[in-house]
Amino acid sequence: MAERRARPASKSTRGPVWRRALTPPAPPAGRPPAPRPGPAEPDRPDRAASVVQAVLYEDGVRVAAPATLAETYRALREAPSGMAWIGLARPTEGELLSLATEFDLHPLAVEDAMEAHQRPKLERYGDTLFVVLRAARYLDAPEEVDFGELHVFVGPDFVITVRHGAAPDLSAVRRRMEETPELLKLGPEAVLYAILDAVVDDYVPVVAGVQNDIDEIETEVFRGDPEVSRRIYELSREVVEFQRATRPLVGMLHGLMAGFTKYETDDELQSYLRDVADHVTHTSERVDGFRQALTDILTVNATLVTQQQNAEMRALAEAGFEQNEEIKKISSWAAILFAPTLVGTIYGMNFEHMPELGWSFGYPFAIGLMGVVCASLYVIFKRRDWL
Repeated sequence: MAERRARPASKSTRGPVWRRALTPPAPPAGRPPAPRPGPAEPDRPDRAASVVQAVLYEDGVRVAAPATLAETYRALREAPSGMAWIGLARPTEGELLSLATEFDLHPLAVEDAMEAHQRPKLERYGDTLFVVLRAARYLDAPEEVDFGELHVFVGPDFVITVRHGAAPDLSAVRRRMEETPELLKLGPEAVLYAILDAVVDDYVPVVAGVQNDIDEIETEVFRGDPEVSRRIYELSREVVEFQRATRPLVGMLHGLMAGFTKYETDDELQSYLRDVADHVTHTSERVDGFRQALTDILTVNATLVTQQQNAEMRALAEAGFEQNEEIKKISSWAAILFAPTLVGTIYGMNFEHMPELGWSFGYPFAIGLMGVVCASLYVIFKRRDWL
């Protein structure tokens, strides 16, 4: 990190620039301006304060815990060798403008921190680092991954964290650092390392949870669960989001390591950051493997569904064929029985002037005619495999 810069007792001269960069343009004439949150908004009774904790450290030891940002600024000016660690959760525009003016933060970085929904990245503005991280935690009850967003400003004598979401738990990081003052006295870069390490460590249970979900999905696929396709799609979306959170970290940490010599990073801290980089690389590879595994599972599931549909269609076709054969048999017998019925019906009309009524061979002829017609139809249907 660059040498400690002198802190002015008054506000930075870039204040008006901040107002122009972060304030929306004035509305047209005749239209009342929309209400905008100001610096006094955190003090409203109906709104929870967004300053989670502000602490001043000297040589790795906590020396003060100011209640407001103004008190933090004053305490840091009075302690030339001190370091301020300010934690905020969903801060207001007024609070961010106050921090930007006091610590001379770049307007683009502050705008990103204000809007959130940023991709993980590492940017340097002068002697200040701006880091965006995507934290994650696995929720056991709904079996899903919850993502949070963390913005970190790291300067020569300050660390500002802006959290959007429940993860990560920075209070645990602060306790860990305060329990190891020899690490905390290395300065703001040590705090950045601890935050990176905490975010990466939180990926471990997420990786385990996603792996367990994939194992369950594989079992459901081969059981033929009809709801498994939707679960594969939902988990694939989470894995893609997880991939977007982890993959940029590899390049970010390599960028930090590339500046070790230029910014005279402590040797011990270099070792810690290399360890975090190794863990991030391993996690990123696991997440890439998850995405490929889900793609393969989706392909297998589609194949199994197609096979099941083909089997059902085959069964329907076989059932239709059997029904058709039965219809053929019924139709054949109906036709055979229809012939004697037709002959018997004609001779049963009891008309007086029928030529065969007085014929002595009339009855044997009618019976023979019925037999010949029935036998002929039977032979025809038999040859056509209808019987």
